[in-house]
Amino acid sequence: MNTSILLAAQQQGGGMGTFLIMMIAIFVIMWFFMIRPQQKRQKEIRKFQNSLQDGTKVVTGGGIYGVVKKVDLATNIVEVEVAKGVVISVDKNYVFADVASNMGAANAQAK
Repeated sequence: MNTSILLAAQQQGGGMGTFLIMMIAIFVIMWFFMIRPQQKRQKEIRKFQNSLQDGTKVVTGGGIYGVVKKVDLATNIVEVEVAKGVVISVDKNYVFADVASNMGAANAQAK
C-alpha cells in the first residue's frame, strides 16, 4: 500500500519536470520568433534615425510623407518639408524610413 503512494508521488514529480521543460521551450520559441526580430527592427530604426541627413525621404509617425530639410541634434528636432514651401518640425524619434522610396532603390539595384 505504501509503495503505491510512492509511485504516485514519483509520477507527479516527473510531470512537473516535463511541464517546466515545456514552459522553457515555449519561452525560447517565443523569444526566437517574436522578441528577437522586434529588437532587430528597433535597432535598424534607431540606426536610421541617427543617420538622418538633408534630402532623405521619410515618413513621420503620423503618416506624413516628406523630405528632411534640417536635423537639429541638440534638440532632436527634424524639419521635414511636406509640400513645396511647407516645413514642419517633428521629433526625431517619430521619423521613419520612407518604404516606398527604399523599395524603388532596391528595385533599381536589382535590375
